[in-house]
Amino acid sequence: MSAFIDLEQVWFSWPSGREVLRGVDLTLQRNDTLALMGSNGSGKTTLGKLIMGLLQPTAGKVCLDGRPVQEYSLAERGRRVGYVFQNPERQFFAASVADEIGFALGFRGFSPAEVEERVAELLAFFELEQYAQAFPFHLSHGEKQRLALAAVMALEPEFIILDEPSTGLDWARKNKLIKALEGIRERGVGYIIISHDHEFCRRLCRSAVTLKGGRLT
Repeated sequence: MSAFIDLEQVWFSWPSGREVLRGVDLTLQRNDTLALMGSNGSGKTTLGKLIMGLLQPTAGKVCLDGRPVQEYSLAERGRRVGYVFQNPERQFFAASVADEIGFALGFRGFSPAEVEERVAELLAFFELEQYAQAFPFHLSHGEKQRLALAAVMALEPEFIILDEPSTGLDWARKNKLIKALEGIRERGVGYIIISHDHEFCRRLCRSAVTLKGGRLT
């Protein structure tokens, strides 16, 4: 079986010359669930952005479903691999929670009735029904995390990358996020969780790697 995400001897340095990644190899299937751990500044977010094609490696190859990731348009990449930023507010632009979830569906050819049905399903799945008409920026941090996930899931990606999703969440909100991610995993959607939270990752990921000194261990 060919890999869905395949990094082969990937190196990355910033224009300043600071080397971040050194010969990284990583192979993942669509339904894999991986914790990507490491200290601050170790390059975890950089690695996530390389997978998405938001950055280009200095050397090596990043492939998505057998093709170099740069051969896909940004829209194609976004449809296949969803990305949830550490600060979910960066992804919000609509006037309501429901509009945030449904916005992209209209551009994908969904009818208004289909958009309404899909939005209702995701509001229920992520326990956001009572906030459907709320302004996204007025939600709690945990609710914002679930909204960002719902908006990504609306496009039915094959894989998701989540950057520090549990940061700033109390126990109750973290458990709600865990429940949502468990549901995503049960649907056969894989993910990478970039995190320092060992217990959070232990509950959600089948495997874990640590980025240290520019290499995966």
